[in-house]
Amino acid sequence: MRGTTVLPGTPCQTPRVGELPMHRLEVPVPNALPFAIGTFDSIGPMSSANFPHRHTFHEIVLVTGGVGTHVVDLARWELRPPHLCAIAPGQVHHWVDTRELEGFVILFTDDFLIDHPGDRELLRRLSERPWLTLEDATHAGLVKLVRELDEEYRERAEGVESVLRSLLHVLIVRAARLPETPSASPPARTGAVAEEFARLAGRPDVDLWSVRAYAERIGVTPGYLTEAVKAATGRTPSELVREARASEAKRLLARTDLTVRQIAGRVGFADPAYFCRFFRRETGVSPGDFRRTGDVRTPAGGDAVHSYDRPRDTPRPTVPVHRPRRSVSIGSL
Repeated sequence: MRGTTVLPGTPCQTPRVGELPMHRLEVPVPNALPFAIGTFDSIGPMSSANFPHRHTFHEIVLVTGGVGTHVVDLARWELRPPHLCAIAPGQVHHWVDTRELEGFVILFTDDFLIDHPGDRELLRRLSERPWLTLEDATHAGLVKLVRELDEEYRERAEGVESVLRSLLHVLIVRAARLPETPSASPPARTGAVAEEFARLAGRPDVDLWSVRAYAERIGVTPGYLTEAVKAATGRTPSELVREARASEAKRLLARTDLTVRQIAGRVGFADPAYFCRFFRRETGVSPGDFRRTGDVRTPAGGDAVHSYDRPRDTPRPTVPVHRPRRSVSIGSL
């Protein structure tokens, strides 16, 4: 997806005055798996960054030890491990005065949820109550599952991508089952509008493919919708709608036998040629090439990045294979 991953060495763009940094995952090759997992130490210092920032990707954090504070949006959460934390794309967060922080960090984009698109809605709900304190039995089960994810990612055996997707799906479903934490107060009007937009954008079956269509469905003007979503996520509804259309198109290309013309219609394009131009602009490849190879290239951009090695079933002959596993690093601003 355009804007969610970048290649190593991509120049970092300085945020404009008044805007927060937007971090993206850095991948070693254009078609790298948009997923990473590691400990706070192996991910690097950006895993506990002490300045407010946003991501274009999802982050799940399992905190098993340490002291300090985690700030998500405007809420401050004191560390009394064990905790599970889910950060959605666009949410603002940072860490304050942390010491001896232990646990795991899982990073992935919407693209990685291609087998389980319903997980986007579960993650959205989790992000509304991002800081969960775990009971001992629940903690033990989640730690076991996360360690299995970490081991699978490090070993990179045959079929690693499908196994990682399946294990992540189990983790998200089990996390969503955890008891609800009552809200301190009902969301403001703009927050409620942004939440409804996020809910609808995560459901391709509602057949909404323009900002105006979303605004009419929610009952607000396109201008108000833009202001509400930008305030909540740091991104415009049009950007998120484009990502939703491209994501659904990729899922249909990868998982169905529908023709390109049929897929174009499913994601709101009457003209297949225009759909092909849109898809190439968003992903860097044509629909036909994506269906044949699953190759997704991300044009160079300029935001801060998180970096990780790509798990491979089989290394591509044109890409150097680095046998020793290095720590996952996160790019600077």
